Amino acid sequence: MTKYRLIAIDMDDTLLNDELVVTEGTRRALEAAIAQGVHITIATGRMFASAQQTARQISLNVPIITYQGSLIRNLLDEQVLYERSVPPEAVRKLYAYTRTRGLHLQTYIDDRLYSFDNGDKLAAYAKQSNIPYIVEPELDRLPSGNHTKLIIIDEPAKLDEIAPELHALLGEGVHITKSKPNYLEFMHREGTKGHALRFLAGHFGFPLEETIAIGDAWNDREMIEAAGLGVAMANAVPALREIADFVTLSNNEDGVKHVIEKFVLNV
Repeated sequence: MTKYRLIAIDMDDTLLNDELVVTEGTRRALEAAIAQGVHITIATGRMFASAQQTARQISLNVPIITYQGSLIRNLLDEQVLYERSVPPEAVRKLYAYTRTRGLHLQTYIDDRLYSFDNGDKLAAYAKQSNIPYIVEPELDRLPSGNHTKLIIIDEPAKLDEIAPELHALLGEGVHITKSKPNYLEFMHREGTKGHALRFLAGHFGFPLEETIAIGDAWNDREMIEAAGLGVAMANAVPALREIADFVTLSNNEDGVKHVIEKFVLNV
């Protein structure tokens, strides 16, 4: 059986249960795998400032994958190992598109959250991520810097309706995905969890065959396909479960713990 040496785990609805907690059982399984020399990392759509809060709670000390794969950064010294950003022209097109249609848009610059719109959508997002934010309606008034990721928040049906238009508008230089049904996210075309997993495996000198990726949403697709063992949660979207090599228990049933015990600790 393959000896897995790198495990990339999505956070929301995967590592975290519905109370946004890593259970004690899962924590112990992670610690046991790390003690055996396995490298475990988080692979999340969240910003680094938000993801590192959870990473520190479970005693990770490796680079973590954030912004859907657009930023890999060391947890301890915060050195950036891999970074991709949305092309400036695409940012302007997306800004103009959302302004004319009254859509909620937010962006990230230098690991800070900026929103062009205030209101309930922003407040709910910031509460879940446990991060502060700045409201600035004008794109040109934002600080200089690269846009790591942008998000439109709206009803799932609305996002599904506009996604094809935005694919055509922004072109192949932008990767568009969903992390939750009401989050439509925009990154550089190489800012995916799949690209990040390939980079990190190379960084450690591990073949992809010795990696595991665990996730629940469509934004996890690229790393599920890239990993030696692609795992979908029982609560994952149906399309992800269909392409996964293995379907584990749900995030409320210690699904991550089940994977680690089955494929790492008990082999």
